Amino acid sequence: MSAPLLSGLRSALALLLLCIPLAAQERVDILLQGGTIYDGTTAEPRTGNVAIKGNRLVAVGEFDAKLAEVVIDCTGLVVCPGFIDLHTHSDRSITDPVGRANVNFLTQGCTTIVTGNCGFGPVDVAKYFSEIDSAGAGTHVIHMLPHGSLREAVMGKTRRDPTVEEIEQLCKLADKAMVDGAYGMTTGLIYVPGIYSKTDEIVAVAKVVARHGGIYGSHIRGEGATLLDAVREAIEIGKQAELPVHVSHFKASGNRVWGTLRAAGQIIEQARSAGQRVTADQYPYTASSTSLEATLLPAWAREGGREKIKERLEDEHDSKRLRADVAKKLTTTDRIVIANYRSRPEWLGKSLAEIAKADGREEVDVALDIERNGGASIIHHNMHEDDVRYAMQLPWVSTASDGSAKTPGLDRPHPRSFGTFSRKIGRYAIADSVITLTHAIRSASGLPADILGLTDRGYLKPGLIADVVVFDPKTFRDQATFDDPFRYSTGVRHAFVAGVRAIHEGVPTGALAGKALRKPAAKEQAKAK
Repeated sequence: MSAPLLSGLRSALALLLLCIPLAAQERVDILLQGGTIYDGTTAEPRTGNVAIKGNRLVAVGEFDAKLAEVVIDCTGLVVCPGFIDLHTHSDRSITDPVGRANVNFLTQGCTTIVTGNCGFGPVDVAKYFSEIDSAGAGTHVIHMLPHGSLREAVMGKTRRDPTVEEIEQLCKLADKAMVDGAYGMTTGLIYVPGIYSKTDEIVAVAKVVARHGGIYGSHIRGEGATLLDAVREAIEIGKQAELPVHVSHFKASGNRVWGTLRAAGQIIEQARSAGQRVTADQYPYTASSTSLEATLLPAWAREGGREKIKERLEDEHDSKRLRADVAKKLTTTDRIVIANYRSRPEWLGKSLAEIAKADGREEVDVALDIERNGGASIIHHNMHEDDVRYAMQLPWVSTASDGSAKTPGLDRPHPRSFGTFSRKIGRYAIADSVITLTHAIRSASGLPADILGLTDRGYLKPGLIADVVVFDPKTFRDQATFDDPFRYSTGVRHAFVAGVRAIHEGVPTGALAGKALRKPAAKEQAKAK
């Protein structure tokens, strides 16, 4: 019998087995019995069982519950697909021996994370995926080609348009990244060097991504006064390049623009009504987090990176101009709190205003001194609760942390890395009923799977990969706060990554069953070459 024919018969037999009642099959490995099943769709929950054999789901619903090596009683517990975080910055930490277990995401119910966001991350996708697969990870990892890092690799951190030759090089590297398994591309249009990119440049690279069936995700060009134009630009890029558009961390930043998120939502819904695929994600907090540099320094001052910034701060003419620009920007910002600043660790958790008052100085001078000494990461309390609640109710907005794989440290980061999913589900859905639990779970599982084009996970259906979470709705809550951001979420009783126990009876097992997930079309094209 030929190898192709044998392979075909095996595939047909596997499909047939999925259609046979479970009682007629061999024993399964794990049976999750009597839980309340939320399958990742908009369907109402139902009580039933979930059976796992190897790395696959083999039955979901009502069936003979006797044929299992291990039976786990899930009475009173929620059984649902493992959550998919569309937006993390775990590019470095997920390959680090300390962070790769990704416990802070597992305890939120996440079994897959996406890296390469906001235009930053590895450009050599094959090498990055090899590092993940060789050591394993606590969760699966999907990667997006980061346009900012791509541009820097070709052009450096220069403030100019690319030449024809550089466009060709950008597109060539983008093609390779997609062949190697990237699921799309991202931009960070408030960061250097992405901030210097014009729409036409982005479209050129996005067209390459589109040929491979990828998506375009963007930290758009503005989330404050220019929010609406920035959303329109993202939609236009998708229209010209003919690929789906995804707006990262959908929000209206700054008290002067609170409420305009609804207008931005209407723009997206108009595009969707016209047949364009446009989606977004959000984290359920009223504070964002990034660098002080990106928050306050103008684009001209950031060209060339950190060393050039320092030179401009020492130049008499540039420093005066820079001080004026930063002082003006501070009049439009809200409370800025230091999250990480190596030169003055005692400033952690304090606002610029508090530091300035204690030192008898102006905020602008404190900010510029921080930049002279290497910069800082900050937390910016700049959003309104009404906007946060509005966004989470939209059927095309998924949940995403904008955080990273972390272990407790000496800094004071945003709590979203430890509490995004448990906060949205536990607090906003279960406790406050802002959204239904069905909607909240779908926004964390089936919806992000659909956005990415995943066909083998995101739902509880026979034949799919066994990425499954079991949590107690009474205790599934975020515990991390802005004052104490390293507290793990509570309530996840069991988590399975490709059928491997990642959390058992509430305790992380340390398993590293996560793998790099390559875009299937990319794998097929790679084989063809």
